[in-house]
Amino acid sequence: MALDEYRRKRDFSRTPEPEGAAARRNRRRQATTDGPEGYFCVQKHLASHLHYDLRLEHDGVLLSWAVPKGPSLQPADKRMAVRTEDHPCEYGSFEGVIPEGYGAGIVMLWDHGAWKPEVDDVGAALERGDLKFSLDGYKLKGSWALVRTRDRAGTAPRQRGRNWLLIKHADFWSGPIDITAVAPLSVKSEGDFDDILAADMPELWITGRPATAAGNGRAAALTREVIERAARKILARRG
Repeated sequence: MALDEYRRKRDFSRTPEPEGAAARRNRRRQATTDGPEGYFCVQKHLASHLHYDLRLEHDGVLLSWAVPKGPSLQPADKRMAVRTEDHPCEYGSFEGVIPEGYGAGIVMLWDHGAWKPEVDDVGAALERGDLKFSLDGYKLKGSWALVRTRDRAGTAPRQRGRNWLLIKHADFWSGPIDITAVAPLSVKSEGDFDDILAADMPELWITGRPATAAGNGRAAALTREVIERAARKILARRG
């Protein structure tokens, strides 16, 4: 995907989000089974719906999947993971608020560390839809797999090939633990969403593209209210 889709969704004349050009020129680190490890992170994102964004650094970008229920340490659980646009490597350390536009919400750095593929060619594994890899984070460790599922009849062309499953392999680090419930806080600030909003100067990203999916129900309305309140508070401080 490179960064074409990422750039298409954002107006860089209006947003301070990283365009990612420097990452493409200067950060060509590529994790291999016998080479250096790459960076990975999981960002807990409270937008119209709560989800977790898994990002794996490869070839100068962060390969990205949105995992609605979050990772599971139980091999029997096959968690849906929707492939999204590649992100610049600068995104990997972000924790803060996106107050409006595409991706509006609160972002927590839920986990990060190093990842390493368990395949010889990451690009070929992505193409065939079966990427095996290991993680060495604070919360997520051991062997994992991302497996692409078959598209349903009538799937729109732009959505084809985007649905995957995130699966934990049985190893020392697997087990019947709900890691998202046991370890819900940030590895960066050690706080929750309220703490991120209450920080003296939370990081702020402003996007110039309207949200493509509207939330519904009371939970989504409350989320928008929290985001808008946070945006007013942060922008007022910045004058």
